[in-house]
Amino acid sequence: MLARTGLDPQEALVCTMVLVAAAGDGISDREIGTMAGLVQTVPAFRGFSTSRVAAATDSVVALLREAEGLKHAAKLIRDALEPRLRETAYALACDVLAADRSSDQDSLRMLELIKTELNLDALVAAAIERGARARHQLIEPVLA
Repeated sequence: MLARTGLDPQEALVCTMVLVAAAGDGISDREIGTMAGLVQTVPAFRGFSTSRVAAATDSVVALLREAEGLKHAAKLIRDALEPRLRETAYALACDVLAADRSSDQDSLRMLELIKTELNLDALVAAAIERGARARHQLIEPVLA
């Protein structure tokens, strides 16, 4: 039996971020902080209370426990998001991944899966990825 039959667009955005964060060695404190910051500042989350983040995250975890959980989650995300918001979902996922700074192959594969499932144009996806890398660059101290 399926845990969920649908997500609203904001839940789908959270679900996308959690999928990328959970793909590696578990969700890091940095990823949690990044997701919380994005939920508080990205206009798509206007009206989405921070208390709903935990509920949406729990829904993702429940989905992933299903036999075909990843496939089901991808379908729910795709169905909940119109094409312009699919780009937003991918951008949020890229920001979570870039903020972690220790991305592993599982996380990169999950990002690739998300890009495929959201049916994003390759050039659009590349631009989103480059933007995330640019936003998360570190400034190295200058040694005198």
